[in-house]
Amino acid sequence: MTVRKALALVIGAVMCTGVLGTGCAQQQSGASLQDSQTPGRSASQPASPLPAPPRSFPRPLPGIGPVTRARVPDASRQALVVTGATESSSEARAVLYERYPARGWRAVAGPWPAHNGLRGWTDDHEAGDLHTPIGVFGLSDAGGRLPDPGTLLPYDRDPQFAVSGTGHLGEPLEGSFDYVIAIDYNRVPGTTPLDKTRPLGEDKGGGVWIHVDHDGPTNACVSLSAEHMRALLNGLDPDKEPVVVMGPESVLAQ
Repeated sequence: MTVRKALALVIGAVMCTGVLGTGCAQQQSGASLQDSQTPGRSASQPASPLPAPPRSFPRPLPGIGPVTRARVPDASRQALVVTGATESSSEARAVLYERYPARGWRAVAGPWPAHNGLRGWTDDHEAGDLHTPIGVFGLSDAGGRLPDPGTLLPYDRDPQFAVSGTGHLGEPLEGSFDYVIAIDYNRVPGTTPLDKTRPLGEDKGGGVWIHVDHDGPTNACVSLSAEHMRALLNGLDPDKEPVVVMGPESVLAQ
């Protein structure tokens, strides 16, 4: 064999070895990739969907149960909640709430200390019984001896809102009617709080107002400090059809 033929055989053997080595490496690499995948699951199979976020529900009026809640008109978006600790209590607290479409009821003012009737609360109010009526009532008209502080409610300034004398604890009553908001119990909404029309009859009482506190229990009204009365007057909006929800905790929770 000549030197040229021997050299050609050597070069051919080297080239063949290189080709076989390259092909084997590619096959081994492919096998490793296949082995690394999860058994029984295609590489293109989508992942499991994420769990849905928890649903949120509009918040109901705090402390108000289904029976009382059903008496709040659907159109009302403001509610002053006046709550007594017991049926015989003449002291209470008041919180103004507003209802928002997605979030429900949210407190916007208060809590404020308040007074109510000397003998507490009743669901069958009669004239002179010294109880404050329990229930849900509209707040549609306001007035007082002093000028309108800027309320959106119809406001009747009249000297007839003057009052004198003393309350049940001997406290002076002067200034109690500087600001008043009529509670729509046994009255005609859309009239001055001084109007004496009683649709349910005189024996069912009337003239139940929210007025300036005189540091003692009332005949049947709810009273707040002068500062809080101004805040309430300026916070109420007749377009939101405000109501007062009032009574002892145990009854309102029903």
